[in-house]
Amino acid sequence: ELLENDHPLFTANLAELEKAAGSDGVDTRLVADITQRAHEVMRFLGLDPADTTGVELYNTLKNSIRSNKNILLLSQQEYVLLNLGDGPISFNLQDVIENAHHQLPYDQRQTGHGKRHLRLEIVRRYADHDRTHNELVHKLAHEVGLKLPEDASYPVVKPELTHRPSLLAIGDIFTDIFIRLSDEYARVDVDPDGSKRLSMPFGSKPPYDGADSVYAVGPSPNAAVSSARLGLDTRLMAWLGDDETGKKSLEYLKNEGIDTALVKMQANTPSSTYYVLRLGADRTILVKNEEFDYAWQEPVEEPDWVYLSLLSDKSWQLHEDLLAYLAKRPHIKLAFQPGTFHFRWGTEKLAEVYKRSYITVMNREEAAEVTGKSTESVRELAQALHDLGPEIVVITDGPDGAYASQAGKLVKMPNYPDPVPPLERTGAGDAFASTIVAALAVGETLETALRWAPVNSMSVVQKIGAQAGLLRPYQIRHYLDSAPDDYAAEVM
Repeated sequence: ELLENDHPLFTANLAELEKAAGSDGVDTRLVADITQRAHEVMRFLGLDPADTTGVELYNTLKNSIRSNKNILLLSQQEYVLLNLGDGPISFNLQDVIENAHHQLPYDQRQTGHGKRHLRLEIVRRYADHDRTHNELVHKLAHEVGLKLPEDASYPVVKPELTHRPSLLAIGDIFTDIFIRLSDEYARVDVDPDGSKRLSMPFGSKPPYDGADSVYAVGPSPNAAVSSARLGLDTRLMAWLGDDETGKKSLEYLKNEGIDTALVKMQANTPSSTYYVLRLGADRTILVKNEEFDYAWQEPVEEPDWVYLSLLSDKSWQLHEDLLAYLAKRPHIKLAFQPGTFHFRWGTEKLAEVYKRSYITVMNREEAAEVTGKSTESVRELAQALHDLGPEIVVITDGPDGAYASQAGKLVKMPNYPDPVPPLERTGAGDAFASTIVAALAVGETLETALRWAPVNSMSVVQKIGAQAGLLRPYQIRHYLDSAPDDYAAEVM
């Protein structure tokens, strides 16, 4: 009904897709997701989902784009349409803008952008399912018009009615291969010094419980996806090989609405791949960073924020070029989430990066390593980081929550309670850091940003990989509405 697709095989092919997915209810969850999101937007705009006509909804959506916050909200509703009895109404921002700009009457309303994204979303959800085969999904989708040739090159029009905060994330990108180890053959041993080791029988062939491939991850790509879902105009500067993995990663990023003009595919080079050995909710990661030509690329449009994180040790010249770029543009805010090689380079070498940073985010142990201070006093750690340059300092502390410091004020934020035990913890820190930055970028206070961030971290650890659980604003608001009374920042 939403796609107004009357192909005679539509129902049959959708049933085949469900069968291929093990009757997992992919279609039902998508319809529920669309309905929930539509009703969230309606309530946000002051409409009662149980007592609103199609004409009322259509006119309210057209009028809503006069507000900056409404535009950010609608920018997250790419595939949301609602049928109130006389055909679908699109919540897609591009449709709403066109309807408003041309003052189209209700019976001539545009829904093409929303339908295009809904087609893509149906295909994506089935193609990403663990049990389906991409070839079958795309064949069945093509037969009934769910995959149209024009969708592949469909232009994405950015709204010009208002300024949408922009962020450029810079960092390495890789693919995570998650291997679920069997607890019958793998265990964790503890050394005399308290360190832990993953142990399996040497020289044998122990079975494993399953494997999952997750494309386009890494602290900066994770931040890019997080920011895009939270409403920012997001770009990514990263490096890929020209292999099939690189192509899949690039396609995935584009589908997330990220500008990939600064993602470079290097010829005759494999993309970086990490192997994540999972045992329960914990993991050991086998890493290998391929060598890329880390050449600085000046963005065509200046971003409001730059988000710098994990980069190879071959990337020092890029850091110097970035600092030179920022020196001429003091209005751009730099968010710095140091990666492995940043810590290896040391504080002295990175002095100018810290000095230029508006905000830095790291854990308690890393803060001690950077500052040379004891881990005992978070206040001393925060002040020592401020002394390096950042205006805002965020220090995460695992199960004990996180701390944020600005203008002499130190606050502590607890973790958001897990609804069920974590499934897998990869990317929780990236979700936290990027959500803080994204919230600040859209104009929220530091205290509000601190409330958002643990919610996104909680959601990420409930799914496999660093990005599947990343939330949109209306989803974060849903969790905040049901947060326990003690989920609040405490001034230290």
